[in-house]
Amino acid sequence: MTSQPAPTLILPPKGEPLICFQDIYKSYNHQSVLRGVNLEVRCGETLVILGRSGAGKSVLTSMLVGLETPDAGSITLAGVELTGLRTETDWDRLRLQMGYLFQGSALYDFMTVGENVAFPLVHHRRLTHDQIKQIVKEKLALVGLKDVESLEPSALSGGMQRRVALARTLALDPHIIIYDEPTAGLDPITSDGIAHLIQDLQKSLDVTSILVTHDLRTARFVGDRLALLYDGRIVFLGSTQELEDSDNPEVKSFLSPISLTESEGL
Repeated sequence: MTSQPAPTLILPPKGEPLICFQDIYKSYNHQSVLRGVNLEVRCGETLVILGRSGAGKSVLTSMLVGLETPDAGSITLAGVELTGLRTETDWDRLRLQMGYLFQGSALYDFMTVGENVAFPLVHHRRLTHDQIKQIVKEKLALVGLKDVESLEPSALSGGMQRRVALARTLALDPHIIIYDEPTAGLDPITSDGIAHLIQDLQKSLDVTSILVTHDLRTARFVGDRLALLYDGRIVFLGSTQELEDSDNPEVKSFLSPISLTESEGL
């Protein structure tokens, strides 16, 4: 069954707060993961969330699409209080305006590349077969892929699979894109290609992006601002240069070679 297009979010002017996390707490089995997170994401920026393994980076972004719920605190998106949403219908209206690139691509292996990219269009838009086919071709071109629609995901390299997953993420023209470890498991050259692609998409589509990563090279390249999640709180928020110049002991600990080695085990 198809659904009607979701109402468009009323976005604030570029540079103004779009997403606000206020005093967010989250625990699992009495183990605190988030201990009062406060963070604003500005409209039109790329915000990178850094942190060690288990710091709660993905937990935080998963709350934006209703995959996780905070134990306490408030999350607003374009003035909509997410912690007040109760029905799947309400969540779906927001999810259709957000793109989520899952770690590891999460492509359907029983579908072709074209069918994977078309999946959200088939289920959430009333379009003809030819219209869907054209959009699929356009989205694949945006991520640098051509004439791969009939291939199985298993026939593609890891980097190409990540690009297909991103094309699927872009299918519904989201206002917000959430990247969960977009370069995880990729070699440095392929990772650099994905980072360049993320930056190019940000410029051409003028979206708001949130990127969760442990990859400092990617973070430095794509991030307008970087936030460090440490011990359940945001302990740093600023530019790449400010991160590197920071005297904050938590920042220094995260940037140390031992910390980076641990983070890459994510």
